Amino acid sequence: MLAVIETGGKQYLVEPGKRINIERIEKKEGEEVEFSRVLLVEKEGELKIGTPFVEGVKVIGKVIKQGKKKKITILKYRRKTRYKVKKGHRQPFTRVEILKIE
Repeated sequence: MLAVIETGGKQYLVEPGKRINIERIEKKEGEEVEFSRVLLVEKEGELKIGTPFVEGVKVIGKVIKQGKKKKITILKYRRKTRYKVKKGHRQPFTRVEILKIE
């Protein structure tokens, strides 16, 4: 059984038992998360495509970890003007394990 869910402005292909990193959501570790914005469901060869979402289908997951990704460096530079800005950014994420698709 497969499903495509939408969360945080991105789409993810999920199946039970799979772990995914999504945009940060305000849940504590160990809590359950319900994704109701399901775009596509495949069950036993039968495919259901939503317009825009599939009615009556939910994906249940469990929050495993809250964290931050590796640091990326942003550098702005303008020649001949002595202008240089260096910044770093670490994007927060939530690791979720998919439990079941209802």
